[in-house]
Amino acid sequence: MTDSISLPDHQWPTLEPGWVWLCGAGPGDPGLLTLHALNALRQADAIVYDALVDERILDWAPKAEKIYAGKRGGKPSAKQRDISLRLVELAQAGRRVLRLKGGDPFVFGRGGEEAQTLVQHGVRLRIIPGISAGIGGLAYAGIPVTHRDVNQSVTFVTGHDQSGATPSSLDWAAISRGSQVIVIYMGMKHAGAIAGALLAAGRDPEEPVAVVAGATTPAQQVLETRLDRMAADIADSRLEPPAIICIGRAALMRQVLDWQDQLAGAAPRDLDPLRRGWPAEQG
Repeated sequence: MTDSISLPDHQWPTLEPGWVWLCGAGPGDPGLLTLHALNALRQADAIVYDALVDERILDWAPKAEKIYAGKRGGKPSAKQRDISLRLVELAQAGRRVLRLKGGDPFVFGRGGEEAQTLVQHGVRLRIIPGISAGIGGLAYAGIPVTHRDVNQSVTFVTGHDQSGATPSSLDWAAISRGSQVIVIYMGMKHAGAIAGALLAAGRDPEEPVAVVAGATTPAQQVLETRLDRMAADIADSRLEPPAIICIGRAALMRQVLDWQDQLAGAAPRDLDPLRRGWPAEQG
């Protein structure tokens, strides 16, 4: 990859010296990057990027200084305060700064904190959304996050808080009652506690669950299980984070929409996994 990739004709914004563009890099596959993100890569002279950013994306900005600022649970990581102030420092030095974050910067990505720090220090910024793993990652696994026969709502939650523990502020009983489909980010470590809380709140033990690890990347793996076996099956599978957990009947749609397996020649496992009893076009 090089900076020779041409953008279509458009009035693309200019990344000016002293500005920071806070940009989502998508869930993994470089092809899921937005055109605004590509435009930013071609102009930046300093890129501060996260652990979940596919480094092939950085090849689209061969002239920029690449500064790693990854944060991974349980591993040595840069402190959030240091990352935010580094962005301020680079901008105040007159650099054209691209802050590149996996997924969408405002979905469990600390993007709001970093953006607020920049504004408080008088640094101008632009926000470039990205495809979140809770939507795009599930789609790559053949799971529509919404489906008219399954859910009219979806709840996105994080599996851990700032301390690394299961979020104590979450009302799991309310989530269990009110959420037809639950999508959990960063929840593998606490899968047992999460499943226990949902089961205690009355969630169906046999409810379908899909765990998508390495979503949209060549290393993508998908575990299909049920709520009462979720934690044990995750442990047995030895899947590695990052992963997205989908709890709800939407996970059944993978049986008909596993498009990657179908590209490899496999037949759909079940043409009617929701047991509608009539063709899909008859809505």
